[in-house]
Amino acid sequence: MVISAYNVTSTHPAVFLLMGIPGLEHLHIWISIPFFSTYTLALLGNCTLLFIIQAYAALHEPMYLFLAMLAAIDLVLSSSTLPKMLAIFWFRDREINFYACLVQMFFLHSFSIMESAVLLAMAFDRYVAICKPLHYTTVLTGPLITKIGMAAVARAVTLMTPLPFLLRRFHYCRGPVIAHCYCEHMAVVRLACGDTRFNNIYGIAVAMFIVVLDLFFVILSYVFILRAVLQLASQEARYKAFGTCVSHIGAILAFYTPVVISSVMHRVARKAAPHVHILFANFYLLFPPMINPIIYGVKTKQIREQVLGLFLKKDV
Repeated sequence: MVISAYNVTSTHPAVFLLMGIPGLEHLHIWISIPFFSTYTLALLGNCTLLFIIQAYAALHEPMYLFLAMLAAIDLVLSSSTLPKMLAIFWFRDREINFYACLVQMFFLHSFSIMESAVLLAMAFDRYVAICKPLHYTTVLTGPLITKIGMAAVARAVTLMTPLPFLLRRFHYCRGPVIAHCYCEHMAVVRLACGDTRFNNIYGIAVAMFIVVLDLFFVILSYVFILRAVLQLASQEARYKAFGTCVSHIGAILAFYTPVVISSVMHRVARKAAPHVHILFANFYLLFPPMINPIIYGVKTKQIREQVLGLFLKKDV
């Protein structure tokens, strides 16, 4: 029997089957082109950022250390999903081990939470730099930056650790087929039988807690920043001060805009085709890791100069 391949003696299937983008299977090869290009740019951009920040002592400042954290998170976030997606698109390799699925889900959600925390930390960095410039070096010390990084990791791991254990206890009587490109929490929950209300409530509560709380403090930081900038005497000083925030604002928009759009789509356009929701969910994973290095590379003078110097040396 075919069912025996999925280990019915256990409460869960031995493997799940990821369908990719349901309804667009005939376009998987074409869809893989922008996915592969975006992933390649994300790898190159974030690895370059990490190399430059590590190699040049002048960039060992709080702003760039937070940027290095962001680059490392983006690398893990995209690498936890994209290789498997491309395997689905190119080779129709849809099987994923049950425990591998839970691990992928853990990395996906926990590193998304870490990214939100680092963006909040970067907002705090800009607040201190503009509103308390004389105290910048005494407030944002090396030990504090380390503690912020550890707190970001601890919060994400604490919030996401229960999910694999909660999902492991279910019996998956609705089959092993996940109508998605990767193991997303709610996509797995939909296959489970029994009372899944706690999972539903927990998933929504964590998402709302992270997005609402972090975004609230980011916006609050920029209210204080904007007030401080407007109090500066000259227009040139105001432009220069706020110019240091442009890259961070771009990173915030790149991360939170797809999250908000995807959330609104799930509630407003419930009758939309499944592939519409999945494409938006993929955009949220693909876009920030690719665009963040470009934003900071173009807008941050110190990084731009180091990148140009790196490539000019190679040409010579």
